[in-house]
Amino acid sequence: MTILDDLAAAIGPAYVLTGQDTAKWQQDWTGDYTLAPQAVVRPGTTAEVAAVLKIANAAKMPVVPVSGNTGLTGATSNDGALMLSVDRLNKIQKIDPAGRSITVGSGAILSSIHDAADAHDLIFPLTFGARGTAMIGGALSTNAGGSNVLRYGNTRDLCLGVEVVLADGRVMNLMSELHKDNSGLNLRNLVIGAEGTLGVITAAVLKLFPKPRAYATAVVAVPRIEDGLDLLNTIQDASGGAVEAFEYMPRSYIDRHLERKSDAKPPFDTDYDHTVMIEVGATADKDAKPDANGEVPVKLLLETTLATMFESGRVLDAVVAQNDAQRTEMWARREAAGEILFDPGIAVNTDIAVPLSQVGPALRGITERLKAIDPDVTEIIVSHLGDGNIHHTSYPRRNNPDVMAAMVEAVEDVVQEVGGSFSAEHGVGKSKLDTMRRRKDPVALDVMRTIKNALDPNNILNPGKVIPD
Repeated sequence: MTILDDLAAAIGPAYVLTGQDTAKWQQDWTGDYTLAPQAVVRPGTTAEVAAVLKIANAAKMPVVPVSGNTGLTGATSNDGALMLSVDRLNKIQKIDPAGRSITVGSGAILSSIHDAADAHDLIFPLTFGARGTAMIGGALSTNAGGSNVLRYGNTRDLCLGVEVVLADGRVMNLMSELHKDNSGLNLRNLVIGAEGTLGVITAAVLKLFPKPRAYATAVVAVPRIEDGLDLLNTIQDASGGAVEAFEYMPRSYIDRHLERKSDAKPPFDTDYDHTVMIEVGATADKDAKPDANGEVPVKLLLETTLATMFESGRVLDAVVAQNDAQRTEMWARREAAGEILFDPGIAVNTDIAVPLSQVGPALRGITERLKAIDPDVTEIIVSHLGDGNIHHTSYPRRNNPDVMAAMVEAVEDVVQEVGGSFSAEHGVGKSKLDTMRRRKDPVALDVMRTIKNALDPNNILNPGKVIPD
């Protein structure tokens, strides 16, 4: 029997796909990477995942786990590997409203988790533009960030427990609902963010949170990017730390959005260089329930604070959403980033994080160094400004691989000088392997290789990703 016969016997022939049946898995969202699997397997249970990995490990066949395939770093790229899709592990297994947790399969789509939580007047706060197709297994594997990190943290902070199948088919049960557990090494956090190189996540216990009773959302123009940090701190102090999102969109981004989206509207009647979208969420009735005049306290708080800052010149302009339609329009502008910034082949995309006080100096330093490489380069930036995560995209005047590589290193240089990270929320995958080799502490890389070799001695799990040779 061939390995495909063994796999078919283990999980059923209908779930071992070859040839044209694998077309759905032959391209990721970017289209920049080769995805040419020998077969795609779709196990429906943890036991079936274990059987697949046991067979693959015995044959030393590479296995590339795949969820919604919405990543940006080539983490699912392969040529002749076995792709293991978790799409059938999509059940909402349990909701504990009192304990504020939800147990899901790793193939559960993010928006379906949102809906399940909403039915109990709770939220799972992880959100980003691809939430309608992205699966929680992929979000865990990349330790995804999104727009609400400022208040709730990254995916790792939202997870209580995981179930993981190791390379040899053993199942590691870390499905705890505990908020405190100091029983040895934190293996849960080790596999979260490992991008499928240490094991295949099959299920998770996630934290739920109170659903905000009201939102106050605004777009605000500030004189300088540094004034954005002043705005954030002022609203945080006034609201008791209730800022959920704080998104920076400079003029270049607004112009690009207007150019690419026919139905787009400018945020203001006047053009400004620095625009921030801010959202405050109120969970207490005292902040969310309209007063005798029909004013929602959290919205009134935001309006009053912005008015005071406007009078002192710390804010140039502001529009506060007066209804859900206006709030949706503000969010649509920000969440279009992936679609409007991506140009296959001619864009240098970076996903960096810097200390909050260094965002302005870092961006100015990056511009200066890129201009020295290519005077005609253009830049477009969008940022989760509240947590220092910058998505910087540069467009050189011509498609020259050497120039583009030099631009990547120029960004890396600035990020390293200000104490930042070259990888904030998209993961490392394949695209940042050279950067890992150049910039990551060599001792840290040696420790990573040691862990990888111990858990996956045959190197079958997503080989050639995350950890450079």
